[in-house]
Amino acid sequence: MILAARGRPNASIAVETGVHVDTVRTWRGRFAEGGLPALADRKRSGRPARFPPVQVAEAKALACQLPAETGVPLARWSCPELAAELTARGVTDSISASTVRRWLRQDAIRPWQYRSWIFIRDPDFRAKAQRVLDLYARTYEGEPLGADEYVISSDEKTSIQARCRCHPSLAPGQAKAMRVNHEYGRGGALAYLAAYDVHQAKAFGRCEATTGIVLVMALVEQVMAQEPYAGTKRVFWIVDNGSSHRGKTSIDRLAARFPNAFWSTPPG
Repeated sequence: MILAARGRPNASIAVETGVHVDTVRTWRGRFAEGGLPALADRKRSGRPARFPPVQVAEAKALACQLPAETGVPLARWSCPELAAELTARGVTDSISASTVRRWLRQDAIRPWQYRSWIFIRDPDFRAKAQRVLDLYARTYEGEPLGADEYVISSDEKTSIQARCRCHPSLAPGQAKAMRVNHEYGRGGALAYLAAYDVHQAKAFGRCEATTGIVLVMALVEQVMAQEPYAGTKRVFWIVDNGSSHRGKTSIDRLAARFPNAFWSTPPG
């Protein structure tokens, strides 16, 4: 809409935003008919989801365990056995094997396929997973989040190699393949700290020589110092159980610096 307000044609907007021109035309038409409120999501047809996200998460967490660890005399889980176990544990009243199979098939990471993975079963898994999944669904303690409440997902990635090719790639031409030089100029290893507004699709990041409490707080400062986060009601930060943001000391540190910001950690 901003580009349209500047007088840009549909084709130009489509190229710049990477969407089809028909999509641009549709959204401009909706705005012309109903103004800004018309850009909000419309009510979707179809039956509401029967299983909440926390039940899906518990099913995948169970799939990550060896059956023997839960006292089930099986070498590995099958979808019917998983469905039966979920019902026996009271996770669901009833569930079909095909539903469990669909959940597992749709997962992008599929950690249950890796035996070398470390699966930590937090005794408070359900409560912690429920809180995080609710925030992703714009709910907190049973109440919908307001327009002045935001959810930020944050993480740190260490030891990323900073490097670039010594010579740029040469573009292909007629009867000539692209030529790519294989030598790199290495700039050492860096850490990347990232924050992502999960509902506004906005990303923030910074490169540092290492990670730590001071640098994590620098990322928080980078986000919280700008609007809409600086002056909004609440900003929920979803972080892992890393030492830079774990425990009551970290919670108190964040609250003292930004009274409207809150840590929320998934089960670990």
